[in-house]
Amino acid sequence: AYLDESGLAEDTIVIYTSDQGFFLGEHGLYHKRFIYEESLRVPLLVRWPGTVKAGSVSDELVLNLDSAPTLLDMAGRQVPDDMQGRSLVPLLQGEPIKDWREAFYYRYYFSHFDTPAHTGLRTRNMKLIHFEDLDLWELYDLDEDSSEMSNLAENPEYREQLTRLRGQL
Repeated sequence: AYLDESGLAEDTIVIYTSDQGFFLGEHGLYHKRFIYEESLRVPLLVRWPGTVKAGSVSDELVLNLDSAPTLLDMAGRQVPDDMQGRSLVPLLQGEPIKDWREAFYYRYYFSHFDTPAHTGLRTRNMKLIHFEDLDLWELYDLDEDSSEMSNLAENPEYREQLTRLRGQL
């Protein structure tokens, strides 16, 4: 309301984001140190008049390390070549990017609150998790099971996806 009342709304970018999620009993967990969606996902809302179409949604995989390049790009500054992440500005403008990431890597190194160390790979529709010390694999088809309740790692129908994702991981 203040931006509208002060005449600044059309010349101000508003970004809402947060830390990762927190388990409140999902998967029998109560903290935020796992690769499951409840903890992994982060809200990101952007209002940029004249650039971001109101109500638009992107299903691209974006990461918090994209924040700094995005803010620099929005401010018209050059993004250093050695900076990790990529500017989200083209995505915010609704432009497809042919070489955008298809997957990302997750790593939890040590145990707090009895959380086992694990690695994972998240693609647009699949997730692979490996708990090293337990030598336990989990595989989820996020299109069919967005709550990650049915581990497909032992399902013969998913053997090819498991092998491919393990290779990527």
